[in-house]
Amino acid sequence: MNSLVIVGTQWGDEGKGKITNALSSCAEMVIRYQGGANAGHTVSVSGEPLVFHLLPSGISVPGVRCVLGPGVVIDPESLVAEIEMVRGRGIDVGANLLIDVGAHMVLPYHKTQEAAEEHARGGAAIGTTRRGIGPTCADRVARDGFAIGELARFDDFRERFVATAERKNELLTRLHGADPIDIDAETERLRALAPKLAPHLEDTPRLVRRAIADGRNVIFEGAQGTLLDISHGTYPYVTSSNTSAAGVSAGTGVPPSMIGEVMGVAKAYVTRVGEGPFPTETTGEAGALLRERGGEIGSTTGRPRRCGWLDTVALRYAVELNGIRRLIVTKLDVLDALETIPVAVAYEIGDRTVDRFPRSIEELAAASPVYEELPGWQTSTREARTEAQLPKNALAYLRRIEKLAGAEVAAASVGAAAHAVVEFAEIL
Repeated sequence: MNSLVIVGTQWGDEGKGKITNALSSCAEMVIRYQGGANAGHTVSVSGEPLVFHLLPSGISVPGVRCVLGPGVVIDPESLVAEIEMVRGRGIDVGANLLIDVGAHMVLPYHKTQEAAEEHARGGAAIGTTRRGIGPTCADRVARDGFAIGELARFDDFRERFVATAERKNELLTRLHGADPIDIDAETERLRALAPKLAPHLEDTPRLVRRAIADGRNVIFEGAQGTLLDISHGTYPYVTSSNTSAAGVSAGTGVPPSMIGEVMGVAKAYVTRVGEGPFPTETTGEAGALLRERGGEIGSTTGRPRRCGWLDTVALRYAVELNGIRRLIVTKLDVLDALETIPVAVAYEIGDRTVDRFPRSIEELAAASPVYEELPGWQTSTREARTEAQLPKNALAYLRRIEKLAGAEVAAASVGAAAHAVVEFAEIL
């Protein structure tokens, strides 16, 4: 393996956390390279679900060093709470968690600002998680943000934070009519959090580059999915970072020449949280079935996910954009009860039939899927662990995905447990 990128190929929630966690036993280091606490990665630890929002999904594997790279935006309070949560589950974070000094902080006014801006958009709201991610990234680009390493010099940090927060309060109250933050209370809250994070602060790009150069196995873990990429997704209904493999170098400080394989994770159907076009969305009985069988409730927002059939036009776009050779298909078992399974192979846009993913949001909104109906298998796949144990039509479904997406299906997940995976070839 040496270095492996695990990236989502849809609108997120593909099961990257489970896959990262499962592969972490073969790695020495796992690095989150983008996003913030707007992500929710669910893994199974001792048979019980554990949801990470900031911590890399390898944190539950003993001896694996887990890194939050400079491309991650960190809510200090959320991170400390998450560290304490996993410690309460018997996981020793200790020296295994490293936080890059250059990762920027989500501060209290960012959350208030995002909520106010979403409210002001009215019917044109994006459907953000309201975790303050967008305003934090905007401040970073505007050179008005705060790196988490600044907490180590708290007096200097405090002086600039107070001045910035006063300006932000003016924005919140006068433009948005929102309540101001309590600057003194928030300053003291950050003062209390600083010593809890200080032992984990590090120059992480240097350590990651050294690990790869020494031949150690390193996993780069993405959050959200390719179609939410700020540059290549369904803008403006996207997140505020490069969720595709293109974000790895910027988000970790590792040059492209040191990045090995990019492996894609795709759900056997598609879900989306938030607003924006979704060509294969299905409502009514079919959507309810997928939502119920798949447990499709957002792990960060608690919102029911929008559900739809597999879209191989979008999947092929993600495969080509990320340079994916191999896919892991998750939640195959959710389709077990279906007699037939629609798969989108093209779009109709006006009087045209196209097999490419539109870059224009207006074209995507106007797209109607052209479906190919595949036979279901109507028997449980949950006990399958080898290719021979899969129903014939389930295997045919995966082989059709390979052809349509242009990438080999290396494995399929058939349940929530870490071991509920059918491998067609050695993944690592």
